[in-house]
Amino acid sequence: MDERQAIVGLIPRLRRYARALVGDRATADDLVQDTLERAWTKFHLYRGGTDLRAWMFTVMHNVHVNRVRAHRPTDVLTEDMPETVQRAAQGDSLMVRDLERALASLPEEQREVLLLVALEDMSYDEAARTLGIPIGTVMSRLSRARERLRATMLELPVPAKLTVVK
Repeated sequence: MDERQAIVGLIPRLRRYARALVGDRATADDLVQDTLERAWTKFHLYRGGTDLRAWMFTVMHNVHVNRVRAHRPTDVLTEDMPETVQRAAQGDSLMVRDLERALASLPEEQREVLLLVALEDMSYDEAARTLGIPIGTVMSRLSRARERLRATMLELPVPAKLTVVK
């Protein structure tokens, strides 16, 4: 299969990672589109025979970092602003929401490593090459991310059981 055609096969994985990274479907689709556009125009920089998936995720990472840098907030929110909380009707929805919040609370660099290793099933070496960091840094960030995620999830309130009144 031609490597350019192989990129099409990577789109679902790119979309999944982008959605987990930015948390919004429309923004994730924009990120994937920008990634594909950048990869297509810069394909001459790809070294044939190397891991195309890691190269595409590296392109996406760089596009995402550039977007974050370009759209830094100018107004600082104060901590005394109320959080809006929406209660879901089912327990699974609550757990997913809590997990999304816990992921969002992780520092960007820890969240990226956690998503690449846990969600995209990349090895530590692949994640290190994708992010352009040493493998030891990947292991350290992943360990801190997992520890912080566990602590955050344990602090969340457990939904009360529903009782049926006759």
